[in-house]
Amino acid sequence: MAAITASMVAELRGKTDAPMMECKKALTEAGGDMAKAEELLRVKLGNKAGKAASRITAEGVIASAIDGTTGALVEVNCETDFVTKNDSFLAMAQAAARLIAQHDPADIAALGALAYEQDSFGPTLEDVRKGLIGKIGENMSFRRFKRYADGAKLAGYLHGTRIGVLVEYEGSEVAAKDVAMHVAAMKPVALSAADVPAELVEKERSVAAAKAEEDRKAAEAAGKPAQSAEIVAKRIEGGVQKFLKEVSLFNQPFVKNDKQSVEQMLKAADTQIKSFTLYVVGEGIEKKADDFAAEVAAQVAAAKSAA
Repeated sequence: MAAITASMVAELRGKTDAPMMECKKALTEAGGDMAKAEELLRVKLGNKAGKAASRITAEGVIASAIDGTTGALVEVNCETDFVTKNDSFLAMAQAAARLIAQHDPADIAALGALAYEQDSFGPTLEDVRKGLIGKIGENMSFRRFKRYADGAKLAGYLHGTRIGVLVEYEGSEVAAKDVAMHVAAMKPVALSAADVPAELVEKERSVAAAKAEEDRKAAEAAGKPAQSAEIVAKRIEGGVQKFLKEVSLFNQPFVKNDKQSVEQMLKAADTQIKSFTLYVVGEGIEKKADDFAAEVAAQVAAAKSAA
């Protein structure tokens, strides 16, 4: 009979979210066969056995790695802020950034397949992820990453572990690092107004048009004369241009000196910003609203039904 190791138990727990002792019993009964043990647990525990993989991972950290003109930024998620302080979780996130910079994986699946060992788990990064899920008891996931290796200089900035920026530049390192910090603070969506995605521009134009229509109705209700179509069109376009100025890096007032734009600061420093990447932990992920009272009530009801 195959020996049941702690890493096997942790791997099965990572896959099923079942209690450690249940995982060990299932592996023992299955003679060490992981797939059979997982099946045994699903039969015994039902949906409970697969709940870890479906839990929302809206917390997490941003990690970065820069080696000369090669660098990477990665977002690694977990369920609670508590785990973002865990040394093993942080080590895995930092390792992921290094692996991306070194090996240029095509996607998240390719990243997970890269060789890496930690905390007795391995031989791949994905195996380590699964092992830590079992060890720590929370779902974890690699969400997204960006790699740079085009020969330009790189500067980075991490605001704690929740906001990360990489900037690709030519010129002054000091100016580039200042821009990275500026991006973290002001969160531009593009380098220039011309680079702002068309869908964002159209969304803003729709908002401006809706606001103009509200103003027209309000004026009509108050018995005031309506503005001409030409004036309304100019107001809408003015709103769009204001939006573009606010969200494009070069047009934003520089955070360290709001008397000059970022573009002006860069010109004075003889520095060019070629591109940037900004990651904010959990951005765009719908967080689950926990109802503690409902959760307790559900647990009490489950206990009564089991009695």
